Amino acid sequence: MSKTLELAKDLIARRSVTPDDQGCQELLISRLEPLGFKIERMRFGDVDNFYARRGTSGPLLVFAGHTDVVPTGPVEQWHTPPFEPTIKDGMLYGRGAADMKTSLAAFITAIEAFVADHPEHPGSIGLIITSDEEGIAVNGTVKVVEILKARNELIDFCIVGEPTSSKVVGDMIKNGRRGSLSGRLTVKGIQGHIAYPHLVKNPIHLAAPAIKDMVETVWDEGNAYFPPTSWQISNMHGGTGATNVVPGEVEILFNFRFSTASTADSLKQRVHAILDKHELDYTLTWELSGNPFLTPKGSLVTAISAAIEQAFGVTPELSTSGGTSDGRFIADIADQIVEFGPLNATIHKLNECVAVADIEPLQHAYKLTLEALLK
Repeated sequence: MSKTLELAKDLIARRSVTPDDQGCQELLISRLEPLGFKIERMRFGDVDNFYARRGTSGPLLVFAGHTDVVPTGPVEQWHTPPFEPTIKDGMLYGRGAADMKTSLAAFITAIEAFVADHPEHPGSIGLIITSDEEGIAVNGTVKVVEILKARNELIDFCIVGEPTSSKVVGDMIKNGRRGSLSGRLTVKGIQGHIAYPHLVKNPIHLAAPAIKDMVETVWDEGNAYFPPTSWQISNMHGGTGATNVVPGEVEILFNFRFSTASTADSLKQRVHAILDKHELDYTLTWELSGNPFLTPKGSLVTAISAAIEQAFGVTPELSTSGGTSDGRFIADIADQIVEFGPLNATIHKLNECVAVADIEPLQHAYKLTLEALLK
């Protein structure tokens, strides 16, 4: 059994459902301290985090990830117990195998191998690890980043170990992510008996033209790295449940996934302009989950792409698709960020797994990237 596989199994065996770390971080720390890493444990609320650094000079390359996993779902529908890592037909099964305990294991063993080969390497290696990525993400990486920013500890290169691969490991890396901006819109009307339309104002009818305008609005055209910004309604609630009552208000939840061609402020202004044009009586509250970030082709993209080609024999595609990640927080202090990890086909699903044959090449790709950037 390889060191990476052994460590991955040890991590998977720990029932670290968000935000409970279950000792995963102490296990990682126990491997980092003998290598000369300075460890800063940072607990906020019920969330464990740590920041580790080896070296004091630049450039600083940071690996970032999370020890928490999503709930298993119906345990009886798993082929194997979700927290008993099991190898079957060449696959390693267990909750967190792909998202993202195998990446964590590969981080550690890649660093161990790199330090063994280059004990006096230039620059610094760091890790940001949280147990709050799969949850509401308010006491995790974002808080660690705030501390690092306050002391002006900036990151040159960051690799987030999210499962980015699509069909074969190495075929895709994320060099950016779209931003996420949500709105909670309440349009007010006048409630009343449905048989007396002249005595009511139906807020759903009032809101409909504005909704049509927002559906048809081209928010931006995207750019070379991002698709156009999208606007979608996720929920609409109105009415008392009775069939003969016009509701007094309707609540609409919507979300923008937006590119670097727009800003959160510009999108807000345009939404308010549409609502005001239709003279609606409304309230609107906003929640920005994260701004978009982008790492154009440069030293980090070049280094990790070459490493993937050598380790997996695959040329990776650059992509900004998918949901948000903790990269949105790290982008505030990092010059270049990419995300790269195992296949994402089984993440958050029953019978989550990774191919055993992909584990050592993953470790090798991380090590090759270290060798390319810290030399």
